[in-house]
Amino acid sequence: MGLFDLFSKKQQSSAPEQTAPVILVSGLPRSGTSMMMKILDAGGLEILTDNQRVADEDNPKGYYEFEIVKDLPGGGDATWLDGANGKVVKIISFLLQHLPATKNYKVIFMRRNVEEILASQRQMLIRRGEPADGDDAKMAETFQEHLKRIRVWLANQQNIQVLYVDYNALMKEPQTSIQAVYDFLQLPLDKDKMLAVPDANLYRNRKG
Repeated sequence: MGLFDLFSKKQQSSAPEQTAPVILVSGLPRSGTSMMMKILDAGGLEILTDNQRVADEDNPKGYYEFEIVKDLPGGGDATWLDGANGKVVKIISFLLQHLPATKNYKVIFMRRNVEEILASQRQMLIRRGEPADGDDAKMAETFQEHLKRIRVWLANQQNIQVLYVDYNALMKEPQTSIQAVYDFLQLPLDKDKMLAVPDANLYRNRKG
C-alpha cells in the first residue's frame, strides 16, 4: 500500500445532488486533522468553524472545529450542511457514519502512527490536569479496529470520495502529500501557501 489510497466512486443516477461536494477533513483525534484544515485554509478554501475552541499549546495554530458537527449522532441538526457545498468542515472519524446520505462528500482522511496519537493525547491530558493513565494497548486496538471498519464503510458509499493522507509522510515530504490533496480536490488552490503550513517544530511525540 502506498502513502495514499484514493477511492473515487462514479456518481450513479440516483446520486443525491450534482453540486460541489462538501469537503471533509477526518481521522482519529490527534492525527493531523487541524494541520490539514490549516493547509486548506491557506490554499484558499472557505472553512466552516465557530472558533469556540481557541488555539493552545496542543494546537498552536488552531483547532478549526465546528461544534454543531457533534450533534449529528441520533438525528441531530444537520441543516448547516445545506450551505456547506464547496466548503471545508473538520469531522472526527467516529461521526462519519452519521452524515446525511443526501449530500456528496470529498473526505481527506488523515492517518498517523497510533503510538504517536496516543502519546499526543496523553500529553494533552497531562497539560490539562486530567487523568492520563489509560490502557494504551487496549486503546490502540480499539482505534485500529475502528479504522478497519470505517475504511470498509467509506469504500461502499457511492456519495463519498476519499483520499487517505499519511501524517508522518506529510511531515517528512510535504510536497508529495500536498500535491495529492491538490489533485484530489481539483480546485485552483495556492500550493505555495499550502506548502508553507507544515511545521517540523510542531511535530511532537514522534515514534522513537
